[in-house]
Amino acid sequence: MMGASDQQMMNDLADVVRHHGICQFLYREARLQDEHRFEEWEALWTDDGLYWVPANGEDTDPERQMSIIYDNRSRIGLRIKQFFTGKRYSQMPASRLRRVIGNVEVLSDSPDETRVSANMLLYESHRRGQIMWAARNEYLLREVDGQWRMAFKKVSLVNNEMAMTTMAFLI
Repeated sequence: MMGASDQQMMNDLADVVRHHGICQFLYREARLQDEHRFEEWEALWTDDGLYWVPANGEDTDPERQMSIIYDNRSRIGLRIKQFFTGKRYSQMPASRLRRVIGNVEVLSDSPDETRVSANMLLYESHRRGQIMWAARNEYLLREVDGQWRMAFKKVSLVNNEMAMTTMAFLI
């Protein structure tokens, strides 16, 4: 028979395993973006997914203020199709990218949804030069058929209130 401390140890182990799975999902999502594997990246979204990159601060209202990106699931798919038309001249040739994801924190967890935040550093190398981007990403994740999927992603760029040259790396 398990005692209270054994049960707590099992719960802690389950939390560690769940956190590891979430981290692996976020690392995979970053790698797919870095490798321009956008069709696979698109498959990581739920049907009701929402992708938001605020402009002019973090706590803006995307329904009332301008955003860099505020896409529903259908618009995410369209953005990816546009990328593959060959008419995305700012990404010809495509930027070389590497993201580093860290400080992954589970903010809330329920049987249906898990809220997660993580820091992101992105190094972009392109013929126009090298750029470092920093952001705080927020996710709403759901398990669908035993796999994590993004129902929401918010990328709060540290410098989103400044003029930016190009951000085609965001898809």
